Amino acid sequence: MSRLYLGFDAEERAQSPYARFFNPVMAPLPGHVLEALSKGPVAHELIMPFARAAELQDDGYAPVETGYTLAPDGSARIACLTHMPRVTPAMWHWWFAWHGSEAQRYKLWHPLAHVDVAWADGRGDTGTYLGRTSNIVEYVGAPRLNVGVRFVPPAEAGFDSRRLEEQGAVAIVGRCLMRDLNLEAGWLIHLIRPVPGGSEMRSRFWLGGPHINPIGMTGAFGKALGGVAAKLRPFTAAQAAELMIHDAQEMNHLAAFLPELHAAFGAAP
Repeated sequence: MSRLYLGFDAEERAQSPYARFFNPVMAPLPGHVLEALSKGPVAHELIMPFARAAELQDDGYAPVETGYTLAPDGSARIACLTHMPRVTPAMWHWWFAWHGSEAQRYKLWHPLAHVDVAWADGRGDTGTYLGRTSNIVEYVGAPRLNVGVRFVPPAEAGFDSRRLEEQGAVAIVGRCLMRDLNLEAGWLIHLIRPVPGGSEMRSRFWLGGPHINPIGMTGAFGKALGGVAAKLRPFTAAQAAELMIHDAQEMNHLAAFLPELHAAFGAAP
């Protein structure tokens, strides 16, 4: 990782090709997110478990599209809906491949929380994110975290790739990593589907509980160690709320200028 700091420094503001898209003034949280925060945790049955993640492909909406809960298995479940006028699902598919090779790109997404990013394989922008791990430094709430996402094909979460194509939708699926602890800590999914005038993103996170295991250890021993780690470091309702806020902030912020960013850099190598 490079020198760690928030924002663009004076040289970057003057010389970076991305500087015109860096805007530290972020819009207020949408009303439906503020409403979810005011309600606090919801009943766990209202946010689907990871085993039912493929239901995000279904038409309509879940009982809770924006909210969070703590499930009986010890995991946290977070949902967040983002409305994105002018944005297409393909733009997000491009973004997840493009942003991970430079901190300056990553900082555009959440200028008040994103610090650094790099692909674990050491390669730069290869035009794909599938099968790769993104090493991330970011703030979620007050803590600065060393985390990561190992991106996997949507089929690993039960999605039907052919149906996604027919729907014009994109599913971003990743295994969430806590790098300081060498743990796989959960799953994330961003399902982006077209709607009149643009797209909407249905985000889901499942963290902690049975989703924890040491990185690279998927057998019974890894599951046992993960169970110990889950009890020692349980996710809290406050952490779930902070992640919902973070997701709402970054997705709404980037969506506001993603069409222009894609037009400027989408065809670049």
